[in-house]
Amino acid sequence: MKNLTFSKLLIVIFCFACLFTIISCSFRKENAWIRINQIGYLPNSIKVAVILSKDEINLKTCFVCRESDRKIVLTIENKHVTGFGEFGSFKSSYRLDFSSLQDTGYYYIQAGKTRSKPFSISPDVYTGTADYLLKYMRQQRCGYNPYYHDSCHTHDGFIIFHPNPKLDSTMIDVTGGWHDASDYLQYVTTSANAVHQMLFAYEQNPGAFSDRFSGNGEEGINQLPDILDEAFWGLDWLLKMNPAKGEMYNQIADDRDHRGFRLPVNDTVTYRKGPGRPVYFCTGEPQGSEQYKNKSTGVASTAGKFASAFALGGLLMKDKNPAKAEMLKQKAVEAYLYGKQNPGVCQTAPCSAPYYYEEGNWMDDMELAAIQLYRLTGDENYLNDAVKYGREEQVTPWMGADTARHYQWYPFVNLGHYYLASVSDTTIRQEFTRYLRKGIQNVYDRGMNNPFLNGVPFIWCSNNLVAGILTQCCLYEQLTGEKKFREMEAVLRDWLFGCNPWGTSMIIGFPENSDYPEDTHAALLYIKGEQPLGGLVDGPVYYSIYNNLKGIYLSEKDEYEKFQSDFAVYHDDHADYSTNEPTMDGTASLTYYLSQLEK
Repeated sequence: MKNLTFSKLLIVIFCFACLFTIISCSFRKENAWIRINQIGYLPNSIKVAVILSKDEINLKTCFVCRESDRKIVLTIENKHVTGFGEFGSFKSSYRLDFSSLQDTGYYYIQAGKTRSKPFSISPDVYTGTADYLLKYMRQQRCGYNPYYHDSCHTHDGFIIFHPNPKLDSTMIDVTGGWHDASDYLQYVTTSANAVHQMLFAYEQNPGAFSDRFSGNGEEGINQLPDILDEAFWGLDWLLKMNPAKGEMYNQIADDRDHRGFRLPVNDTVTYRKGPGRPVYFCTGEPQGSEQYKNKSTGVASTAGKFASAFALGGLLMKDKNPAKAEMLKQKAVEAYLYGKQNPGVCQTAPCSAPYYYEEGNWMDDMELAAIQLYRLTGDENYLNDAVKYGREEQVTPWMGADTARHYQWYPFVNLGHYYLASVSDTTIRQEFTRYLRKGIQNVYDRGMNNPFLNGVPFIWCSNNLVAGILTQCCLYEQLTGEKKFREMEAVLRDWLFGCNPWGTSMIIGFPENSDYPEDTHAALLYIKGEQPLGGLVDGPVYYSIYNNLKGIYLSEKDEYEKFQSDFAVYHDDHADYSTNEPTMDGTASLTYYLSQLEK
């Protein structure tokens, strides 16, 4: 009798254990979410989804089902279900790896009562994505703007901080380029980087870009890929901002521009009685027109960016326009020498607010300029310079850091390291390949303890950092064939398309019929009700950053309230300029990676 009772007891315990497992897996639908890449997955790519739950759950098994007939096509279990415990405001989090599913089709993931949004697996899911980003670049054009079929800021501008008092306040033609974000300031810092990023994207993947627009941004074929139309538009503006040897300008307008939403073609902000906006001369010393000053120490960061953009432009223009290519080569040489003569950072200038791009490094800019001049001229003195500069900053300092000041380590990816890791000299190639790996490893190590493997610090414009590490991961694997970082690259790629705590894509209007930013910090939306399509928004920031910025608030109830934490926040709200404002340079920086996925 005692043995029978004990047996029954074991059965009862077993039943309770099974019941607990069933309950744990059947967690309440409204308290759990499955995050996926809303654009879909390439058949042979790593495929990961993340489950986040407000409840404590013990997830063992879930399923991938075909959308058409709800049939289970894959059971995800064992080592493919990885728990990470608490994350942000969630009590439970799991990563689900379903990479073994490679058949094309439409699917969803089922875990208990919770179902993911449907997604596709197809070889063409990224087709046209790089071109899509150019929608935003064209919409950001200054001078003639094809979106409005009108021109803006045609009287730019009047010189300030010129070392020659006779030239201070005189006019200079610098109309062109792009507005930096939803304000209408313009910076060489971000624009030269955007030019180089787009030229790099074309150099690496020329077949990924179509020809549907002309040089002025209007619809029409001109026998030139649209990515080059856009890059050359910016390149022409850079030539205006560096009109002569030793004469460089870094910025048009300042934070006095921040006087409410208005369309660029109807800009009412004035800086003096006469027309035009201020154009800041690169003095290499601290600048600021009113209360606040930057901490500039030299000109090399700006000169290096001029030189690298001019050099790569000249390299790619050799066959298309030999005369202009030769002119760009000369301009690149002059800008580079000026940078060598004036080492240090040339930061953007504040005025009545304490916010500016606090760039703190310049060796990377001179490294990139030197290696591009080596590629353009074959002069080994430039190669030696590039190596010297590159050794001074082996890893871009944000990589592995917990925080940084606004744009402190810019650009966010050092393409100079990639080019040096591609030269014929074995010693140099191996050395700079190690530097690339070390930076990636730092980000990898920092992200290993969260379900998104995201080791990027959530500083202002964190999505730009994501684009930077994606680029570096992709280039590193091309160089070495090493696949260690493939999973992190896949997860960070998916982060931009919805596999993040908020379940939203970070690109405006894309993918269609998905969750993406709709109430962006953009005048176009606020005034005309039209989306600035293609723009990459800033992305999540630490709550401490958001909570301490001036003039920031929410204009309506937070639709992502359940997903916010005291760690990081993202708001789809036009009043939050810290997380939901699209940026020109961030968008341009993503053109390479998406073109690579298309290829």
